[in-house]
Amino acid sequence: MPTVSNSSSRALNAILPLVASGQPYEAHQKARTFASRYNKSGQYDIAIDVLFQSARELLKAGQQGSGTDLTLFLLDVYESKGEVVDDESRGRLTQLIALTGSSGSWRKTIIDRSIAWSAKHGDCPAGDQDLHHYVGELLYKDGAFNVAELHFLASGKRDSARLLADMMVEWSAAGGAPGTFALRGTLPYLQNGNILAARTFISQFIAQLVLSRPNLRSPLQTSPLPVTPTSEVTHMAEPLLNFCQLAVLTCQRANREKNQAIRESWVRLCGTYQSKGGVLATKEVRAVLQEIATLYFAIPPPRTQPDNPFGAMISSMLGGGAPGGGPPTRRLLSPSGSGGPSAPALD
Repeated sequence: MPTVSNSSSRALNAILPLVASGQPYEAHQKARTFASRYNKSGQYDIAIDVLFQSARELLKAGQQGSGTDLTLFLLDVYESKGEVVDDESRGRLTQLIALTGSSGSWRKTIIDRSIAWSAKHGDCPAGDQDLHHYVGELLYKDGAFNVAELHFLASGKRDSARLLADMMVEWSAAGGAPGTFALRGTLPYLQNGNILAARTFISQFIAQLVLSRPNLRSPLQTSPLPVTPTSEVTHMAEPLLNFCQLAVLTCQRANREKNQAIRESWVRLCGTYQSKGGVLATKEVRAVLQEIATLYFAIPPPRTQPDNPFGAMISSMLGGGAPGGGPPTRRLLSPSGSGGPSAPALD
């Protein structure tokens, strides 16, 4: 039987044996009764311990409905207490999320509520980065790539960017142009001002893609091209892969309106690749690129900005404002380096 603290021992000694003896309904009801009493009297830490340990044992016993209900009650107590996001409060939730399993909608319910709590009581308006990373990795392992993608993007951590790249390479092997998958990781990170994540993502994506599918490297240039003393570009046969690498390098050297050469490099880069047609020339992606141009290079948007559902979705997901709520408020980026030579163009 799990170790219980002295303060919660009376309640847990009455609840946990019921789970072990095959009486989950009775255990669930007792847990709710005890926790409600403690919550109403302001004994939040005791209520949290009772709910966490009871939910954990019920989930271990395969009682997903009862375990989920107590987990949601736990989050209610978090709210009542004003529990902040830290290793302990997050750790309780990740344990319960892992035990819930992938069948049904139980796990999604807990994840959604946990992210909402962490957004309110943590430092990140899109939800706690570590919690997003944990959920993304869990969903990736389960093969739920489309949902894991959103959590890796919202996390923004370097480890999340690496795993997102690995997942996108694996996903692209099942069908679809690798460049499209590269774009799906690169643009949202850039759009949210996260150069480090964007660079980590595209570097890992290209490295893993070349290892798994070496035929995608351009036969015209088989070794990486040095761009700066610390940066290089791997010339790929698919133009979108080259665009993603050059876009990150160009944004990395941006200094808003103060570096005219880099601003012009961005305009030429986008114009060159958009002239070839394809996804970069679509209205939605043009709008995202325009937002990036404004953020990094202080290039103002056109007077009449078209509707941008794709950009609004990404902005909303990453904390930039919900669709229909007007243009998201973006922080200004600090200078990121010297004005070196213009970025080279690759076909």
